[in-house]
Amino acid sequence: MNIARVPQYSPLRYPGGKTWLIPRIREWLDATAPEILVEPFAGGGIVTLTAVIERLVPTAVMIEIDRDVAAFWSCALKRSAALAGRVRKFKPTPEELREIENEPSGSLEYRGFRTLVLNRTRHGGILAPGASFLRRGENGKGVLSRWYPETLAARLEVIGKVEDRIKFHKGDAMKRLPQMLDDFGGQAAVFLDPPYTAKGGKRAGARLYTHSEIDHAALFAMLAECGSNFLMTYDAAPEIADLVRRHGFHAARLSMTNTHHNRLPELVITPRPLFA
Repeated sequence: MNIARVPQYSPLRYPGGKTWLIPRIREWLDATAPEILVEPFAGGGIVTLTAVIERLVPTAVMIEIDRDVAAFWSCALKRSAALAGRVRKFKPTPEELREIENEPSGSLEYRGFRTLVLNRTRHGGILAPGASFLRRGENGKGVLSRWYPETLAARLEVIGKVEDRIKFHKGDAMKRLPQMLDDFGGQAAVFLDPPYTAKGGKRAGARLYTHSEIDHAALFAMLAECGSNFLMTYDAAPEIADLVRRHGFHAARLSMTNTHHNRLPELVITPRPLFA
């Protein structure tokens, strides 16, 4: 799949983003026709935005525990026009970026703007402490190589047009999800892209995300108990394959290409066979 052909709706560059999976997401939602999409680990939000903007679902719910990412989504959904205006006016310089990096407090609009600026000007879009700013970037443009003000502002304006169909919650997905699954029942489709920190799998979680630890076995048990329609992605680690077998789920092994052009296997897990 040439991801350059996938519409880019999210302003965020998110580590472990799922743009490459969007064609499969469309297949899944077309096949199951849910009334609502729930994305408990929202991150860059590409799945929710695609599903809502392309009218694959009527409504969606996003959950995110990270304070900075949550501030961005709250602002993007509630104050998209104001945020787009800030983006158009901002010209990143080393001095401006250091000042923004060192000042995490402020209004919701400022914190949402700060998250977007740091995400677009740091290596790999990493927000976790210790991440560095782009130096050379593409074609020697440095931090400007990923800062496209008109493009980013246009994406924010599109989000503003669908904000009434997306509900956002800041919080711990492991605590909020059970009640949501109980409330929505069979009407919901759940897309889960949890941080990959399972033993033997990719260990980049702590470097890439501020919140990188979850109870993977408990997540599988929760999904098995509720019987909901879900699609979940994981690294193809032996202990994850064991959890798939233990709960009678089904997994398709797909390949993604990372930023170093290495092909990495990932599991796309569903409660019943979905992909050929």
